[in-house]
Amino acid sequence: MAAAACLTKQSIPYIILEREDCLASMWKKYTYDRINLHLRKQVCDLPFIPFPESYPNYVPRKLFIEYLESYEKHFDMKILYQRCVVLAEYDEGEELWRVKAENRSTGEVEEYGGRFLVVASGEDEPHVLSVEGLESFRGKVIHSTCYKNGKEYKDEHVLVVGSGNSGMEIALDLANFGAKPTIVARSPVHQLLDKISVIEKKMLILVSDL
Repeated sequence: MAAAACLTKQSIPYIILEREDCLASMWKKYTYDRINLHLRKQVCDLPFIPFPESYPNYVPRKLFIEYLESYEKHFDMKILYQRCVVLAEYDEGEELWRVKAENRSTGEVEEYGGRFLVVASGEDEPHVLSVEGLESFRGKVIHSTCYKNGKEYKDEHVLVVGSGNSGMEIALDLANFGAKPTIVARSPVHQLLDKISVIEKKMLILVSDL
C-alpha cells in the first residue's frame, strides 16, 4: 500500500495482485481482538497520511483497519483480489517482468507484465509444527491466528507456546477471561505477567484444555 501511494504521487501506473479477498486481511482475519500496534503511531503510519490526532499512541485493531481502508480509498488503489501469484520471471528480450497469477474466484491463470516488480508478500501461511504425541492429545489445538479472545476458555488450563508479543498478550487475555494459562518458551524470559507461569521448553503451537 505504501508503494502504491508513492507510485500514485508520481503518476506511475501499477496493479496490485492480492491473494486474499479483502484489504488488510491479516488484521481483519488473523488477529485477536485485543491487539494494538506495539510501536507508537508516529512510527507506524504510511507515507503522506499520518494517523489522526484522535487516535491513541498505540493504535488498536479496529482503528488501524479503519486507517488502512481510508488510505486505500484516498489513493484509489488498483487492487485485484483473489490473485495468487504462481510465477514471476524477467524477460530479458522484452526487458519486463512477466507474472502469472491464479484467479481464485474462476480458477483461471492470468498473465501480467511490467517494467518493474515489487514483492510485498507480507506474512507467510500459519505453520504448526509436528509434535510427538500430539495426535493423542484430547484437547483443542489452535494456531495463534485462530485465537480471538479467551471467552470460551474460562476455567480451562491452557498452554501458550512462545513468549513473543502474541504469546504474551494471548496469555494475558486468557487470564483476564478467567482461564489458567501457562507459557512455554524456547529461550529464557525476562518478564512475567501476573497469573502466568513461565517455563523454558521448545515448542511452537498453542494448546488448550490440558
